[in-house]
Amino acid sequence: MSRILVTGGAGRLGRSVVAGLTEAGHEVVSADRDAVPDGTFPAGVEQETADLLVPGEALRLLKRTAPDAVIHLAAIAVPFSAPEDVIFSTNTRLAFAVVSAATELRIGKIITASSPTVLGYGSPAGWLPESFPVDEETTPRPWNAYALSKLIAEQTVQMFAAAQGDRIRYAAFRPCYVISPEEWAGAPTQQGHTVRERLADPSLSAPALFNYVDARDVADFLDVLLRNMDAIPNGETFFVGAADALATEPLATLLPRFVPGSEARAAGLAGSSPAFSIDKARRLLGWEPRRTWRTELGQAELVGATTAASASTGPATPGSQETK
Repeated sequence: MSRILVTGGAGRLGRSVVAGLTEAGHEVVSADRDAVPDGTFPAGVEQETADLLVPGEALRLLKRTAPDAVIHLAAIAVPFSAPEDVIFSTNTRLAFAVVSAATELRIGKIITASSPTVLGYGSPAGWLPESFPVDEETTPRPWNAYALSKLIAEQTVQMFAAAQGDRIRYAAFRPCYVISPEEWAGAPTQQGHTVRERLADPSLSAPALFNYVDARDVADFLDVLLRNMDAIPNGETFFVGAADALATEPLATLLPRFVPGSEARAAGLAGSSPAFSIDKARRLLGWEPRRTWRTELGQAELVGATTAASASTGPATPGSQETK
């Protein structure tokens, strides 16, 4: 069992990560600007309130809580939800403050959240990857402050890993479009639509290339990553997603309708294959997601979705970037 501090623990993803790591047997401290109400977290979770943008606050928090590992989730989580300079400054400063403080205190395992948006899909100027499915070798081409800030978060842990060698273990992960447990039950997702609406109308999921992941599977991934960080190369980055696409049609058919010029590159995405590969996490960590929209919603309830999806055509709106 490890003692783990999770920054941004009160957020959409953070709540599931804190709960999942606690259930896996870890001792968890959630740190956020605001505490969540009693009963939100499992028994035993500690809560700390802190503004990590205040100089020295990250160091003070880590000294006070003395964790064995740090998982950094805190950030402005939605592109264009604040002025671009604010998003860039906030997210990069948070990542550097937390990772540098944890390094100074010699905390053994340090993980930061990135985003698939670093790849640059949705760019108003157009975007095509070298191939599909995209993976960790796909060239990043961020086109907004959020995506750039997340790429810099990855580079921050890689910089410290280069300086520290194997004395401290670092990693970054790119969680796909996060769906939390209450959203399977009908609560609005991050962009304001329900999961069923996103399945019925492919134009809603197209800006994110139909990627998604259950928040509980992210917690499971982080548990596996923490247990295996000593056995993998330092400073690695991983995509974390579902094993299928958030779509009722093959992406070989859907992607060319929304990503101009992708016909040949998407041709191999047959059946339920996603646009984002998780093979690296499978290969290096032995991790496998356990949940899909089929297990969480039930296909019987979505028989009519395919017909509705087939009626929707046209490219995604330029600039309608979605985050994890």
